[in-house]
Amino acid sequence: MALVPLVSKEDVDATDRPLLEAGEETFGTLLNTWLAIAHCPGMFSTYLPFIRSVTGPGELDTRIKELTAVHVSLLNHCRYSVSHRCYSALNKGISEADLERLATGDFAAFTDRERLALRFTRALTLDLPETTRGQSVTGVDAELLAQVRDAFTPRELVELVMSVGLWNALSRFHRVMDFDLDLGEPPAAVDAAVTGVSHTRDVLGH
Repeated sequence: MALVPLVSKEDVDATDRPLLEAGEETFGTLLNTWLAIAHCPGMFSTYLPFIRSVTGPGELDTRIKELTAVHVSLLNHCRYSVSHRCYSALNKGISEADLERLATGDFAAFTDRERLALRFTRALTLDLPETTRGQSVTGVDAELLAQVRDAFTPRELVELVMSVGLWNALSRFHRVMDFDLDLGEPPAAVDAAVTGVSHTRDVLGH
């Protein structure tokens, strides 16, 4: 059962309704997360453009954005976010086989940059919250930071860190809200991972 009731379309604040209807036209449905956010008038009108800015075309390769977003959702064990991010990834050309590799931790077929981005994503998602400032000011291993500085441009790094941060926030929001799926189930192997297999901290072999 969802943590909060969903707002009916008729009760959505007039400020948010145009963007909500535009989103409905794009997806063919009103997403449950939108109808929860609609409890706060004006928030959706800020939220959706920001999501589009972070997820849209930029300097960072789309594959890396999509793979890392799915990875974050898996690491946070959020089935709703996994469903959404798999839907997006598949629509942007990521293969179901690649999504299965993410779910099982088999990253050998990914490029060096993709594997590095996934390692960085894991560090930002799992290591950073558990690392005190006494251990590391940034919360991320210094060697890993040096590697991503060498591999990505400043703009790419801003896009990557912002994207990982966004999906960490949203997957935690979605998980605690306990929304029903609205974009269909993830691919079977991915769904099995998020519902029944824990991600160990050495999933990347580190």
